[in-house]
Amino acid sequence: MQTMRTTVAKGFTLVEILIVVVILGILAAIVVPQFTNAANDARQGNVETQGSTLQNQLELYAAQNNGSYPTVAELNDDWAVMIDGNYIKDIPVNPFGGGTGVTAMEADTAAEANAAANASEAAGWLYDADSGLIRAAGGNYTVAEEEEEEG
Repeated sequence: MQTMRTTVAKGFTLVEILIVVVILGILAAIVVPQFTNAANDARQGNVETQGSTLQNQLELYAAQNNGSYPTVAELNDDWAVMIDGNYIKDIPVNPFGGGTGVTAMEADTAAEANAAANASEAAGWLYDADSGLIRAAGGNYTVAEEEEEEG
């Protein structure tokens, strides 16, 4: 007597493969925008950290130089006045534009400096030599004035 062999098909059907592809597409549509936001958040955090460091070092410079801040021309000279004075180690690079140059701005308050930086199309840094305020051009700063406590 002869026995018949039955073969069982191995593999996935077209419908099963399509369902997996659709699920992967949905997951990708959810995850990819979150990575984009994370990169922008990291860049903004980098700008805030660099700006804070530069602001502190400019204040230290002014404290050691009779209250006068470096000029825009001194900072545009490869930041030599800050590097040679051991205030910073290297030329700061703006993470948004990649520039290192310094452009003059007029800002008496942090809110004015933030607004100028947000509106700027320069590639480097915006700096007010009178107030010592420095901001990354193109940064996404909050423009609202800080509220003062009344006592």
